[in-house]
Amino acid sequence: MNRTSLVSTLLCMLFFSLPVYSSAQTERQPNIVYILADDMGIGDVSSYNADSKLYTTHIDRLAQNGVKFTDAHTSSAVCTPTRYGILTGRYNWRSTLKSGVLGGYSAPLIPTDRLTVASMLQESGYHTAFVGKWHLGWDWAFTESYDQLDNLDRNLSVDYTQPILNGPKELGFGYSYGFSSSLDIPPYVYVENGRVTSLPNRVTVNVDDKGFWREGPTGADFDHTLSLSHLTDKAISYIDSHSEEPFFLYFPLPAPHTPILPLTEFMGKSNTNMYGDFVLQVDDVVGRITKALEERGLLENTILIFTSDNGCSPRANYPELARAGHNPSGNYRGHKADIYEGGHRVPFIVHWPAGIANSGASESLLCTTDLMATLADLVGYSLPNDAAEDSFSFLPALQTNGSVELRPSVVHHSIEGRFAIRKGPWKLILWPGSGGWSAPRSNELEGLPPMQLYRLDQDPGEQENLIALEPQRVVQLKKELVELIRKGRSTSGIPVSNDGPEVWQQLGWMDD
Repeated sequence: MNRTSLVSTLLCMLFFSLPVYSSAQTERQPNIVYILADDMGIGDVSSYNADSKLYTTHIDRLAQNGVKFTDAHTSSAVCTPTRYGILTGRYNWRSTLKSGVLGGYSAPLIPTDRLTVASMLQESGYHTAFVGKWHLGWDWAFTESYDQLDNLDRNLSVDYTQPILNGPKELGFGYSYGFSSSLDIPPYVYVENGRVTSLPNRVTVNVDDKGFWREGPTGADFDHTLSLSHLTDKAISYIDSHSEEPFFLYFPLPAPHTPILPLTEFMGKSNTNMYGDFVLQVDDVVGRITKALEERGLLENTILIFTSDNGCSPRANYPELARAGHNPSGNYRGHKADIYEGGHRVPFIVHWPAGIANSGASESLLCTTDLMATLADLVGYSLPNDAAEDSFSFLPALQTNGSVELRPSVVHHSIEGRFAIRKGPWKLILWPGSGGWSAPRSNELEGLPPMQLYRLDQDPGEQENLIALEPQRVVQLKKELVELIRKGRSTSGIPVSNDGPEVWQQLGWMDD
């Protein structure tokens, strides 16, 4: 073979070994993968925290080659409500759940006649899948009648051989695999397409502070320690089997939420504590999903989103991490459950090489409810008046890579049901304390002003309460919040009703 023939042969070999996404993949609608970490703080991602002692190399790679939103927030400081907002595009406090979270046996929170991200994408030609932690309730086949289903420590009598109804399938997911609540809330069984994969054959409990889970029935195929890697295998298997059609994969992880159980290969890897090791395992999961998409030639035209459902839990042991020089909340105050920034300001990274104009950071204000309007914008879906009431498209920020105004304000919500409203640099908290688990807690409020006002561009740590210096601004922000509540929406459109009891009057500031 002469030199020219050899070069031609090598070029052909190189060409045919490249991922085939340049034409076929980019001519169709992009795939969408939404990875939702559980209880992971903004300071745990090294690209968000210059002082981080955790090096999240795979998540950082997405940030380096995508858009990293630095002012992104969950709609709630705890998990169930945030998940409601992600799938419905609606603030969680408009639902029947006004505070707290659901249990493992809870009834469905999302009515089956409400449009969700999944059902919208199904109508738009996507195959849709949920893999992971559900925590939005579904209907178990109870063998007895119960009045209270939401108690986290309660074990109820269930016929696990019967189908489970009004869950992911009825809300638009063509495939589903996961468990009902958190890994520390029973029952501990996997459910695939509405059926338990293996009947409970034992009762398990772990009272270790970090590895904690409540006592409850456990399926023969359920292993708490292996759950994260098992679910990742399922997610990759789904990608493999649907690479020929546009798909939406909603992948809510069970980690680094308790029980904090990193695999042996990650133990000690962070040089912080077991929580830090578990965060690195979550980072590895992101790397595995990214690699799976890349190897199949899908990464270029996949919208891959990484975020968290709220801030880090105090069970991660903040004092222990502080001794290692790490703060999961970065330079923000508070943590999971709180109305302070550490409760709801989260990493939010969008990676989409075929659709993002330029990679970089965006300071645009964003909420996790905004996924639905963004994807409706993407596929050209006309949202009805009674859907996505609090969802604003962030597609313009991806297409321009600018810090554009996506939404005029955002409403924050704590585990106790306390409110705050953010507009520009100003944040008004309509409560004297954290509304959650950090100080000042609701039994520690004596002598405090009734509300808190912070200017975040000058005081990101929320240390200087300006409530007495800006009375007119307080009036304006409170008025806007009241209007948003009463209108039933923050987007333009005809006013709609909120669900459940109108608890707003009990909060003490609605008619001031």
